[in-house]
Amino acid sequence: MEINDLTPAERRVWDAFPRGEAIDFTEDHGELPEDHERPLPERTLRASVLRRLLLRVDRAEGHTAQVWVAGARITGHLYLGYSTIDFPVHLGACAFDEAPNFYGAQIRQLELPRSTMPALHAATARIDGVLRISGCRIPGSVRLGGARIAGAFFLDGAELGRTTDLDEPALQLNHSVVEGDVFGPGLVAHAQVRMVGMTVAGSVDLDDARLHDSDGDALDAENLAVGSDLRAMRLQTRGRLNLRGARIPGQLNLAYADLSHPAGIALRASNATIGELWLRSAHPIRGAVNFRGARLDLLHVAPEILPDKLRLDGLTYATLTPHEPAPKRLPMLQRDQDGYVPFAYEQLTAAYRRIGDADAARTIQLAKQRRHRATLPAYARLWGHVQDVTVGYGFRPMRAAGWLLSLLAIGSVAFALHHPSPLKPDESPDFNAVFYALDLLLPIIDFGQESAFSPTGRHQALSYVLIITGWILATTVAAGITRTVSRQ
Repeated sequence: MEINDLTPAERRVWDAFPRGEAIDFTEDHGELPEDHERPLPERTLRASVLRRLLLRVDRAEGHTAQVWVAGARITGHLYLGYSTIDFPVHLGACAFDEAPNFYGAQIRQLELPRSTMPALHAATARIDGVLRISGCRIPGSVRLGGARIAGAFFLDGAELGRTTDLDEPALQLNHSVVEGDVFGPGLVAHAQVRMVGMTVAGSVDLDDARLHDSDGDALDAENLAVGSDLRAMRLQTRGRLNLRGARIPGQLNLAYADLSHPAGIALRASNATIGELWLRSAHPIRGAVNFRGARLDLLHVAPEILPDKLRLDGLTYATLTPHEPAPKRLPMLQRDQDGYVPFAYEQLTAAYRRIGDADAARTIQLAKQRRHRATLPAYARLWGHVQDVTVGYGFRPMRAAGWLLSLLAIGSVAFALHHPSPLKPDESPDFNAVFYALDLLLPIIDFGQESAFSPTGRHQALSYVLIITGWILATTVAAGITRTVSRQ
């Protein structure tokens, strides 16, 4: 193709390149019509011409060369695989008839804002500046696997993957590296967004994004590494939000997110390391939640948004907010799909102790013992019930005092009304009903009353009851004290 074969639109762009001038076809012809099939010779660029332009090396002295075009229709296949383009490329509000291909290319900067194209192929590309697909309409897949972007990646307001028969992710960023931020508020993806093994030096912003893949992962971000925060306020997912093994040292903000995957796991953050996880929403999570092995500095979660299916074994957190009474937090431990998980109770207990709520911590520990009791054999469950009723497994020691005072009152009244007979009338001390009842109740204390008097009939049976209950109370109190000391 000779230079003289250029159309007026192509000539205009060609001549502007060396001087770094911008060509905006929308100034003369308005926005591109929705029907891209109609002929638009006044703004049509052939992909072959554009490719030659992008590979030009001549420059105008004193000017910075660039390709800056807006509102063009680009026909044919723009293939720039493995090319080196050492100047910025801006193709804004353009309509591509075929998917452009930048596979393995090295580009100074690539901006395609508000453009439409069937797909975008730029896997393993190296971009020295920013990559911008803000507001793009791409019904196929955006392939950026293994790409390296030295600046930021902008995809705010883009709509990806609308093609009904798309059998691959709408956005592929697996093992890519972004040395700036990923900025995607309002992103709409009709198929999976894949960020497996991706590294982002800055932050990720997915506020108000809508990610839909009801058959699998709406967002697959296993082993994602973020330098600071991942914001996803008001995020809507239809499918699993998979953050297994992710490393987010700052804040993972899922406030007011709408997470739904009723047939499976809606949120998976197992083995993730996160600074702060914020989960507060007007929408309860629909689907299971998996936090197994996750490590958090702060977990902010409203109890009412958690689903019936949870996995919490190995979850560690330093702070749990907002502060709620222990009975409101206990159901999330009772709904663990792994059954009785002692570690989860210990973590919740530790969280209450850190804020000085000792009563809530005791309530959690009591609930732990009761849950553990259900896993024991029948004889052990019986002994557990005795410990629970008498002293609340050592966490309610005042119950023992109440039982002792009640039994002491019963015994004192009963023996005061009917004195037991002295064993040795000439040697017996004066009878005292209160101390006689205490002698029966307290196995390690001897006031000399029990050994000097012998009840008969019903009062003898009462004495046996007091002796037995005294031993039971003493044993359970000792067990409770031992358990308390061992926790300290």
